Order: sequence, then C-alpha cells, then structure tokens
Amino acid sequence: MTIRIRPVTPTDHAAVEAIENAADRLLVEWLGASDWPAAPSGQSRAEQDGFLLVLEVDGEVVGFAHVLQLDGLTHLEQLSVAPDHSRRGYGRQLLQAARDEARSRGHHRLTLRTYAEVPWNAPFYRRAGFVDDLPTTAFHRQLIEVEEQLGLDRYGPRVQLVARLD
Repeated sequence: MTIRIRPVTPTDHAAVEAIENAADRLLVEWLGASDWPAAPSGQSRAEQDGFLLVLEVDGEVVGFAHVLQLDGLTHLEQLSVAPDHSRRGYGRQLLQAARDEARSRGHHRLTLRTYAEVPWNAPFYRRAGFVDDLPTTAFHRQLIEVEEQLGLDRYGPRVQLVARLD
C-alpha cells in the first residue's frame, strides 16, 4: 500500500468535495442536524489563500486538509477523511502534514474551530496536542459570526483550539 500526501491538483477537486460531503453525513447523523449545508467545491477551497493537501492511498484521494492563511494566521478550515478509510491514522497524518507545511511557511500557530463534544472533533485534536484558545483576532471573531449565522451552535458547543508549531 502506497500512502502519499501532496498538494491538491485540479483533478482532485471533485474528490475533495465528495469526501467532505461523505464525512459530513456522519457528523449530521451524530448531531441530528436536518439542514446541514453541502460542502463547498474543491475548486473554491483550492482558490482560497492558504493550502490544500490531499492524502492518496494507492493513487486514490481519500482525505484532505485545508488550511487558510490570512492576516499572518494559519487556520485549519477543514480536515476530512472518507468514511470508508477512517480509523487508519490518515486524519492524524494529514494533520501533521498541515502543521509541517504551515511551519515551513513561517507560521508559529495553527488554529481551528470545531465541536467540543463530537469524539472525532475536539477530543481528536486535543490528543494531537491542540489546546483551548480564545478567539481574540478579528478573523476568529468573524468565524464565530459565520458559525452563528449558519446555526452551528444549536447542535452543540463549539470551541477554538490552537497548536504551537515551533
């Protein structure tokens, strides 16, 4: 079995979107959410400031990590692994690759926002070395506003986490 993490290419865009939609179905089921929005297109993710990494297993894209770079910050916008490839360490490998890439670009912190009580959300990131953080920047406060507009908080508490990259 060959595992490779690499930057996204245009031929990966459809897979990125499909993986996120499939992973979101598990989250929707867990939360009992009835009106969850569809995932953004892979192309729209790739066009944002930052980077998008994919994880391939034997040439098939089975996961991705999307990191935004804005105002000197790096923020893990999304990490998804196809459900039929979960629990094999691919999420942890993608997370480490995202941390390494952010560090190589000169960043010292990586933030994210997620559900506090979903087992594969905040508990997963805490086991990977992330700690609770306060949303002190305009960017992070804007993320909270977007979450509130989308009604994400009605499905459970949200939390901001951070990992040091040095």
